[in-house]
Amino acid sequence: MTSIIDLLEDNPIIAAVKNEEGLEVALRSDSHVVFILYGNIITIKQIVDRVKEKGKLALVHVELLDGVSHKKVVLDFLKQQTAIDGIISTKTSMIRAAKNHGLITVHRVFLVDSMAFNTLPKVVEQSKPDLIEVMPGCMPKVIQWVQEKTKIPLIAGGLVCEKEDVMNALNAGALAIGTTNWEVWKM
Repeated sequence: MTSIIDLLEDNPIIAAVKNEEGLEVALRSDSHVVFILYGNIITIKQIVDRVKEKGKLALVHVELLDGVSHKKVVLDFLKQQTAIDGIISTKTSMIRAAKNHGLITVHRVFLVDSMAFNTLPKVVEQSKPDLIEVMPGCMPKVIQWVQEKTKIPLIAGGLVCEKEDVMNALNAGALAIGTTNWEVWKM
């Protein structure tokens, strides 16, 4: 099976979906990876199945999934009841637990100030994610700093709205762009 890194090198745009309408567009897009940012305990299997039927990787943001606790047991549920490929989480403990389940892990971090930036190496050392998603993703200088400091493949997410934002993030060292903006999915 092709790795997520290989898929993102081939097409660096990740379709992040937050509703059914977005999912429909993402399924028709060229994106190989779909971030699922909505759903609940009843609907998540069907959402993941639709993504997988199109031959795309399905990663679920576990904190945005309604009806489940944000404890590690949600990973048991997702692994047993769905065909997810991985998770997105802001929680170190969830990333570590997902890795134990053999899932792809994306550690989402919000870099709002120098304290968040300076604690990032310790956070990723503890979680050991496959990828880091930096939010907001429209800060090329910060993307470059994070890439230099962590050496972990990086996704620029949030507020990436125009081709210039995409190019700046990729040129700064981001492996991929994660966005809910349908227009960016077409780039």
